Amino acid sequence: MIDLNVVVLPAFDQKNKSEPLFDIEGGPGAAASNAAMFYAKEGKEYRRKHDVVLVDQRGTGKSNPLTAPPTKKTPQDYLTEMYPMDYVKNLRRRLEQRADLTEYTTPIAMDDLDDVRSWLGYERINLFGLSYGTRAVLVYLRQHPEHVHTATLMGVAPTYLKMPLYHSQAAARAMDLLLQECEKDASCHNAFSQIRADWQNVLAQLGREPARVQYSSDGKSAPVTVEIQRDIFAEKIRNWMYGQDKARKIPFIVHEAAQGDFTPFLHEAIAPGIPDFIADGMYLSVTCAEDVPFIDQAEAARLNEGNPFGNYRVFQQTRACSLWRGGNIPADYREPVSSNLPVLIFSGNLDPVTPPQRGEEVAKYLPNSRHVVIPEAGHGVDGLSDAGCIDRIIIDFMDKGSANDLDISCVGNMSPPPFVTK
Repeated sequence: MIDLNVVVLPAFDQKNKSEPLFDIEGGPGAAASNAAMFYAKEGKEYRRKHDVVLVDQRGTGKSNPLTAPPTKKTPQDYLTEMYPMDYVKNLRRRLEQRADLTEYTTPIAMDDLDDVRSWLGYERINLFGLSYGTRAVLVYLRQHPEHVHTATLMGVAPTYLKMPLYHSQAAARAMDLLLQECEKDASCHNAFSQIRADWQNVLAQLGREPARVQYSSDGKSAPVTVEIQRDIFAEKIRNWMYGQDKARKIPFIVHEAAQGDFTPFLHEAIAPGIPDFIADGMYLSVTCAEDVPFIDQAEAARLNEGNPFGNYRVFQQTRACSLWRGGNIPADYREPVSSNLPVLIFSGNLDPVTPPQRGEEVAKYLPNSRHVVIPEAGHGVDGLSDAGCIDRIIIDFMDKGSANDLDISCVGNMSPPPFVTK
């Protein structure tokens, strides 16, 4: 038995409140409780008529987190491969002393979520999921449909996605669109007139030989030498496309690196990023059961050949899963989820991991759904103006219980920050 960490932010109007909102985090491996501050401050409008419930999914946050003890990172640690073999072996050995790593799959976790719903006394709930959280929402929708009022998905990762098979394909599409935007933007184009050549050249240079450069965290302390490998460089760029706040720096970072100056790259790279907020053991327990075993390695090699982001993630995760204990999933788990319940789907046109194609796919099996593409969004709306536009649409959707008559006009006005050119 483990404890589940549950945070409830109460509705302001307790007498006339509607169905609560359960917010399920992404990753897999991020903690839902991290969103508490959002719902206490800028997202408090959700609580006008709705309790907000944040459940740290088993293996995350304070629900028996499947994480290694924190260690002080050196600059080079931020530039190492995703899953070094010794790290994975030691992580498994440590965690198996307090966890059965086969018991952390999405279907089990969504039964946990329903236990929490029942314990809190809610008959029906609204669900929101971002990224992997969309998969969790879809699984809950399949396992407990009678308890769902509405479901909202943003950046859809369906049960059949076989992560990370299509990561590079989606990233290459997003990178192409980002560079197109740079070419059409006067200041970006003037500063980086050969940005596509810069991108190809820096990858080619690092492919021939990793860069060894001096790094000082503040420009004053004694510098250390760090090594930058091609695949690590590309993976950092891929991660920065998730939010437009970081994405608009990419042309500048790529251009400078192509000229041999990796200072802008290191400034962004040697700092906490998305992977630092993920419980690695949880990520492996989910993907080593639900995704990686279904990847055809020959198909992956073909699909990612010639792709600037390569087969790096497939290799890293396949090797890690060979050292992990994967759980079992139901025989029909990877079938598309079908439901007549109201579902609102958001996709970012510039999403480097779950492009609009995924939203279109799941919508085919959800006849009462609506798919909204946010033109300038990546994987979520970080960095865009009027991020509250999406919140207003979701609140309206929950209140109406239908995706049909929603005013989504504000989506087209959500704009990214200017490109960084120096």
